Amino acid sequence: MSRRIEVLAPAGSPESLAAAVRAGADAVYLGGARFSARAGAKNFSDGELRDAVRACHARGVKVYLAVNTLLLDSELPAALRFVRRACSLPVDALLVQDMGLASLLFRRAPGLRLHASTQTGVHTPAGARALFGAGFARVVLARELSLSEIREIRAACPIELEAFVHGALCMSVSGQCYFSSVLGSRSGNRGLCAQPCRLPFSAPGGTGHDLSLRDLSMISRLGELGEAGVVCAKIEGRLKRPEYVAAATAACRLAADGKKIPEKLLRDLAAVFSRSGFTTGYPDARRGREMFGVRSKEDVSASGAALCDLKDLVSKESTKIPVDFTLEIKYNRPMKLEVRDREGVFAAASGPVPAPAEHRALDAARCREQLEKTGGTPFFARKTDVDLDGGLAVPVSALNRLRREALSALLDRRAERPAVAWTDAPDPAFPPHRAGTPKLRARFPTADLPETAKSLEFAYVPCTTPPHRLAKLLEDGFPAAVELPRGMFGLENAVRRRLENAKAAGVADVWAGTLDGVRLALDCGFAVHGGFSLNITNTPALEWYRGLGLKDAELSFELTLREAADIGGDFPRGLLVYGRLPLMLCRNCPAANSKRGCLSCKTPPELTDRRGARFPVQCCGACSEVLNCVPLWLADRRADLGNIDFGLLRFSTESAREADGILKAYRPDSPVPAAREENSFTRGLSYRGFGTARSGRKDPLGESK
Repeated sequence: MSRRIEVLAPAGSPESLAAAVRAGADAVYLGGARFSARAGAKNFSDGELRDAVRACHARGVKVYLAVNTLLLDSELPAALRFVRRACSLPVDALLVQDMGLASLLFRRAPGLRLHASTQTGVHTPAGARALFGAGFARVVLARELSLSEIREIRAACPIELEAFVHGALCMSVSGQCYFSSVLGSRSGNRGLCAQPCRLPFSAPGGTGHDLSLRDLSMISRLGELGEAGVVCAKIEGRLKRPEYVAAATAACRLAADGKKIPEKLLRDLAAVFSRSGFTTGYPDARRGREMFGVRSKEDVSASGAALCDLKDLVSKESTKIPVDFTLEIKYNRPMKLEVRDREGVFAAASGPVPAPAEHRALDAARCREQLEKTGGTPFFARKTDVDLDGGLAVPVSALNRLRREALSALLDRRAERPAVAWTDAPDPAFPPHRAGTPKLRARFPTADLPETAKSLEFAYVPCTTPPHRLAKLLEDGFPAAVELPRGMFGLENAVRRRLENAKAAGVADVWAGTLDGVRLALDCGFAVHGGFSLNITNTPALEWYRGLGLKDAELSFELTLREAADIGGDFPRGLLVYGRLPLMLCRNCPAANSKRGCLSCKTPPELTDRRGARFPVQCCGACSEVLNCVPLWLADRRADLGNIDFGLLRFSTESAREADGILKAYRPDSPVPAAREENSFTRGLSYRGFGTARSGRKDPLGESK
């Protein structure tokens, strides 16, 4: 490795924090009582957070605070107050997903390091450049990247790269999973994921658990991550036990230091938590059945003995900070002990005036012996100087007390850090939005468009559509624009060429649903329209994307219609009003969990849940999308679609004839359609929302709609 890689450990509780620090973490990441993407973890109260930061800083460990959920406008003031307290501690960096919050923090606390959460889903050089240009110091890369793709990002952008090295893999790209939200109003983007992917879902030729991946482990290959450009190796697990945190951290510490990891530690780490073992499928670009696995009875039973074996890792303080002692014992003067660390932080303690020796006089060797007994502290003696007059007697207890007081004072001094500057300058004021009659746009899976599509504002077709076909659509009067795939892993150059061909064919507009796609399309000179998967849930986020260069944007479909209508400002915005909601964006296709791997499906396969509901799976660039079993339908609720400038109809499995009828039902001048057959549609989250940590709702995850 060209540089020492940072070991970043999870701290879902004070107990796990202690385990991480004692096992050798360089940094920890944790969450407060609110706004954390692991709301189910114990997390930290304000007082616990203050104590945690001081304890970590005293031991030379950095603290990264996760404020990485999507926020509503009404929640931003409380989030800012929370971050202001964090700046006073201070934390070393803030982990953020919400671009609205980030934009406010760049103004309020320009000296605060912001790390872009893996929930931003960034996986291309273009996305990394967008974050770096916005002011982010680091990006937590999507877990689905290969080592070669990480190298490509490193070569293209100087932003710091953080990557997961060990722990659970989500089936979906982080930030692009809406499964738990749509099925049960428990959004992963709000820290409330109920993990429906671990339930039985069957794909053709699969195992019956075709949304459940094994855990990642690259600990023994940490050097390869460093050589690819990763500066920080992140361990997943804020919901896991302290023993797991200790084992993973200790193994990473050894690997980062270039030391051999004991086989027993690796066995204990696998036993304490795994799902049918581990995988390196994503880093090695070997996707398919090998990556799938579940938590078996054997996995659970193996953890008991491992937990007992790992208790020693968390039972005592790790002595890792070198200090220099200077002890002065003189006639007729109080004893004095000074201690200094390698950064120059200094502390001292004094004792009584020593008495003349009646029997055996104190010698320098005995002084050194007592001072070097630093067990129970994070310090060890690197050098001990003793300036001792002869013929004096000092009780061992007095020397021990001097050592304890000096080291305690040094620990307090090391914990002191200047606060991150904060300004209370007023944020921009945004007037209430005033939209007219919403226009209609539609997304089609192919370039075979119904005649009614000519009346749309935009008709989005795949960017893979041949240029001559795009030119013919424009010539025939269709308002054709191209849709970029949300998953562009390793495809940035190929997609850029597609965009150049589309521009040559006369296309001027692009739909982009990720920061990666937005930056790429802007760089290619298109008018860019932001998609639902940018996860815009508040006014500052919408304005941030306006500043980036978008022409307009769809709001997140996780908002209720009321919440969407309340978003302010005059920037044009829209909502997804029809279609099978995309529940997951998967780089490892669920249908690849077959004996033959990827089936190169000509007909899109389906996932079947334990109640018989069928969820279509469609290819999308370098990924596949799992779609909901029934479409969102709001044509009969057009009166509720207030204060939006356009509605998007997202066609996926519909024929051209079906799309034609649906388009007609949504036209403002058409009669309100009759009620649809029950269980043939969903209202999505339009009325129930994406959940809060304090909602107290019963979990309805058994429902397919």
